[in-house]
Amino acid sequence: MTTEKKTALVVRGGWDGHQPVAATEEFIPYLHASGYEVRVEESPKIYADADYMAGVDLILQCVTMSTIEKDEFEGLRTAVENGTGLAGWHGGIADSYRNTSDYLHLIGGQFACHPGKHPDERTGGQPDNYVPYTVNMLRAAADHPITAGLGDFDLVTEQYWVLADDYIDVLATTTQKVREWDPWHREVTSPAVWTRQWGKGRIFVCTPGHRVEILQDSNVRTIIERGLLWASR
Repeated sequence: MTTEKKTALVVRGGWDGHQPVAATEEFIPYLHASGYEVRVEESPKIYADADYMAGVDLILQCVTMSTIEKDEFEGLRTAVENGTGLAGWHGGIADSYRNTSDYLHLIGGQFACHPGKHPDERTGGQPDNYVPYTVNMLRAAADHPITAGLGDFDLVTEQYWVLADDYIDVLATTTQKVREWDPWHREVTSPAVWTRQWGKGRIFVCTPGHRVEILQDSNVRTIIERGLLWASR
């Protein structure tokens, strides 16, 4: 007896600094090994193909900023509402299509900023925004299939300050400290890993994942691999 393979759609592009090709290539072999047929697209145009999207079990999106056309977004939202899973990390899902408010509504959390190093330590490159921080697991994470068995862990990378609504189910957070050169006056806690139910579909977001080396962190990789399978139809 043969088992029908599931279908995963990888949509990647946008800002090159997030290495959309190399980053998604980190997880395509895992999807193959997990029984998925994988299709890769370099833009969200495929979302407008209703016939194809109806058969997609999982979308892995890695598109930072960029734009999405009305029919493309409506195709994405319809697919999720009908049971297609949507998953991703960092700016590839939490900072996509800034000008499309309905997309922000779909995801439930939006990148606002990543406060960086002391101004005197900045040299003009991406590392200006790499700071040490902790990802804190919440009580809900202890028994969730995405995060079970994982404890708090530390990273040195971009720390996302996220604007979010209360319809997301938060599994982990990260807290921006108060530093003498910052304009805020108390600590700010943002979701770092969350899920969202939308219609019949599931959405998974992990904000760590700025570059490949962060995706290769054992905790981050485990969370994303589990999140992909959890979100899938």
